[in-house]
Amino acid sequence: MRFDILSVLPELLESPLNHSIMKRAQTKGLLDVHTYNLRDYTTDKHRQVDDYPFGGGAGMVMKCEPIAACMDELLAQRSYDVVIYTSPDGVTLDQHLCNRLSMMNNIMILCGHYKGVDERIRETYITLEVSIGDYVLSGGELAAAVIVDSVGRLLPGVLNDESSALSDSFQDDLLAPPVFTRPAEWREQKVPDVLLSGHEKNIDTWRYEQSIERTKTRRPDLYEKYLKG
Repeated sequence: MRFDILSVLPELLESPLNHSIMKRAQTKGLLDVHTYNLRDYTTDKHRQVDDYPFGGGAGMVMKCEPIAACMDELLAQRSYDVVIYTSPDGVTLDQHLCNRLSMMNNIMILCGHYKGVDERIRETYITLEVSIGDYVLSGGELAAAVIVDSVGRLLPGVLNDESSALSDSFQDDLLAPPVFTRPAEWREQKVPDVLLSGHEKNIDTWRYEQSIERTKTRRPDLYEKYLKG
């Protein structure tokens, strides 16, 4: 899978995408991530990529020309399954969307910045707008890193135990059950006996029941979604 990420601050993506699981995925050749600095595509001598909004108001708007120049260059090299714009207007990123994106080959992401991008870019190039939550970030770089991480970890061979992703929270609209490790007793708190029993069926039943109860208590909105199937 290949991600091409367009940004005015690509250095913000270096740390999240070059360590731990994402680094191993790229080393294995399972994930290919490229970043592009939009300032390299402007003809402005000061490398400016934004301008004042028509109609007045606070903030600056990302200009069409640098974005279009970068996107046109990339689109001439390959086709993309989806061109994402990180935006508060977009659909909320959830596990179902991550699963769908993980089946794709080439994904382009435009990171929003300032007061946003000229609407004509959105209408011309963007095929999917994605939000990672109902709050405002300084820019879309962190959102892009979240998308790459949440999707990249689902690729076959990325995780040492591929079944691990299947038991993550949200895969079945349920939160993951409580987990424990050694020692079996810590500060007079004991691990549930069923987890020490070795009885696989009983363990699976316990985990499923715990997932339901935890989701019902902590995320009633998600629990309602689970009930609706």
